[in-house]
Amino acid sequence: MSLWLKILLCVVVCYLLGSVNGAIIVSKVRMHEDVRKKGSGNAGLTNFLRSYGGWMTLLVVVIDMGKVVLGCLLAQSFLKEIDPPVARMIAGVAVQVGHIFPVFFGFHGGKGVLCTGTLAIVMNWKIAAIAFTLFLIVFFVTRYVSLGSFVGVVSFATMLILQYHDNLWVCLLMAAMAVLVFFMHRGNIKRLLHGQERKTYFHKAKNEHEGG
Repeated sequence: MSLWLKILLCVVVCYLLGSVNGAIIVSKVRMHEDVRKKGSGNAGLTNFLRSYGGWMTLLVVVIDMGKVVLGCLLAQSFLKEIDPPVARMIAGVAVQVGHIFPVFFGFHGGKGVLCTGTLAIVMNWKIAAIAFTLFLIVFFVTRYVSLGSFVGVVSFATMLILQYHDNLWVCLLMAAMAVLVFFMHRGNIKRLLHGQERKTYFHKAKNEHEGG
């Protein structure tokens, strides 16, 4: 099998993994609802937390982080002809696209932040720790998950590109991943600029009071 065919097969498998959307599955199985019909209509962790809260939010995290880790492990094992960091990035981007545009759920999924954060851990846990710390600082100061996510994604992307500055594919895939996250948050960016973005608290009632 040619390398390009193996890459294509890997991308398809990882995309299908990404399409296993934790927020949608948990909301349907446990609440008998579709999280996309609640709150912001987004099938991501933040909307699930605002809409339902509780320990089942952790189940969403496990599912969505797990599929990234599994995809990276499969890619690194299957694509032995290329550098492991490139294989992991290919898997990460494919899983992210599947998460955002899940084939099993009408191509309407989440926004890919948790997938990006999980890939950060897989690529370099030290960089991930810095990016996550910056996310937490911005979030707890402003209570805007979106703003914290932007800071976290930009810091992760910048540090990873600096680390792999001599690896064109890693840099290009990382840039594509970051751009896709920002594209999916274009509505959040507009609301932030107009002071209309909703804040997130761990107490569900507080979220609803703030417009969640």
